[in-house]
Amino acid sequence: MEICYAQRDLAEAAETICRMAREAGGRALLVGGGVRDAALGLAAKDLDFEVYGVDPGRLRRLIGARFPLDLVGQAFGVLKLRRLPVDISVPRRESKAGLGHRGFEVMADPSLTPAEAARRRDFTMNAIAWDPLTGEVIDPFGGMADLEAKRLRHVSDQFGEDPLRVLRGMQLAARFELEADPATLALCRSIGFEDLVPERVFEEWRKLLLLGRRPSLGLSFLQDSGWVRYFPELEALIGCPQDPAWHPEGTVWVHTGHCLDAFAAERTGLDTEDLIVGLAILCHDLGKPAATRFEEGRIRSPGHEAAGEAPTRAFLGRMTRQRDLIEAVIPLVLAHLRPQELFDAQAGDSAVRRLARRVGRIDRLVRVARADQQGRPPRPFDGFPAGAWLIERATALKVRDSAPKPIVMGRHLEQLGLVPGPAFRPILDACYEAQLDGQFHTLDQGLALARRQIQKTESHRQ
Repeated sequence: MEICYAQRDLAEAAETICRMAREAGGRALLVGGGVRDAALGLAAKDLDFEVYGVDPGRLRRLIGARFPLDLVGQAFGVLKLRRLPVDISVPRRESKAGLGHRGFEVMADPSLTPAEAARRRDFTMNAIAWDPLTGEVIDPFGGMADLEAKRLRHVSDQFGEDPLRVLRGMQLAARFELEADPATLALCRSIGFEDLVPERVFEEWRKLLLLGRRPSLGLSFLQDSGWVRYFPELEALIGCPQDPAWHPEGTVWVHTGHCLDAFAAERTGLDTEDLIVGLAILCHDLGKPAATRFEEGRIRSPGHEAAGEAPTRAFLGRMTRQRDLIEAVIPLVLAHLRPQELFDAQAGDSAVRRLARRVGRIDRLVRVARADQQGRPPRPFDGFPAGAWLIERATALKVRDSAPKPIVMGRHLEQLGLVPGPAFRPILDACYEAQLDGQFHTLDQGLALARRQIQKTESHRQ
């Protein structure tokens, strides 16, 4: 196995660390995701080293004499190089002492063998070690064979000590298109959620959306492991039927997986944008279980867009305190049918401007709606002409990636002699509504309207 480094500095640092460890009578092995990625032919973007046979204190002095270190991580026995994504530690023993991801007692033990140290890792694909100096691969749990077979398998019974590993399995299945070993799924079903830190839970979902090649496989893992029960808003989608004429793919759960796979195939690489759009696609039909009914022999879900707001807020609110993120996702859920509706009606400029005011980013909304259209196999995908039409109109109106900016502002009313106060808001609102309707396009035109509104207000007072 050969390793390709994402940058030259990483290769130089790796060789230096390994040689320093050997000169000190120890051995440095590359472990974890860097080895897994190398085995898959991917460039290593960050490195984790375990140094055997060197006391932690001595290791810190040796590494610190050659590389500047960041203080973060040292409380856990991990040395982090400054300005380089490299972590260095000694092998350690862990024992469960409390609930959740942090409920462990950790003891450094440089005398452990690589096989003993690897037992604490989560999956066999992450339990492979590699010696950069000799090229030796140390694979005590068959991780290379599992990678070849695209199999996700836990290392040992210690897996169950950290419940976060179940969600890690979810995103790894999606990222590397893996099928979980039945024994691993059975073990996951026996593990409780415990007191997991919401931010750590959200991080696994973030990886699913931003890195997953096939996020649907992550959802399947979540269902097969039984952990979908901890996300009741998603669990409700599993048995929710859809009209086969419009959704031949099956239930809302199946549809959501297809939509996420379509999204993953067209990610932009802009993490913030992709995360907002990905979350909106994940949540876009959360309102269907409450809205779905049988009417005149058909399955219908009237009002499911509006019904999706409460479950979306509940689902996201348990995992993140990022209010701006949640508020960016909600309008996309509420309006995900609007691009097609406007296109079908060949709506005018006013409707496009009002949609931009409602969602903030029409370009994001089109991505959500496009994925929704793609997530209906075997129904043919027509390329979503509604999306291209809406983007063209929004671009012409300069509202593709922002809401229309009010032309008439409070300062303009002051210039017209109006004293700031309660009278401002109705006048500004009337001007903005008229602007959205296309009644004016310049400041002078807007001020003329504002004068008329001021006169109306004064006449009502009289």
